[in-house]
Amino acid sequence: MTVESMAPIGALIEPDKLMAAAKPEVPAAGFGDWFSNELNAVNDRLIGVDRSMQQLAVGGTQNLHEVMINMEEARLSFQLLVQVRNRLLEAYQEVMRMQV
Repeated sequence: MTVESMAPIGALIEPDKLMAAAKPEVPAAGFGDWFSNELNAVNDRLIGVDRSMQQLAVGGTQNLHEVMINMEEARLSFQLLVQVRNRLLEAYQEVMRMQV
């Protein structure tokens, strides 16, 4: 095989097919979608802890250790969510203070 008989790499692929393959079929989830999903997850966790605390109060649950661990996880999740919100708010305020 000689060098002259080899086609350039770009000649083997049609540009239209290359562009069609490069476009994702499903749009990527944005930050807003991610944040909304995380907010719902934290809310579900807080609701679950509330239910388990109610069960513990009426004597339905005997495992205090598990309830306390779930309560601490929910508290930390909520604190993380609040810190992310605070950072977003600070970034927004800084962008609004910028002069164009």
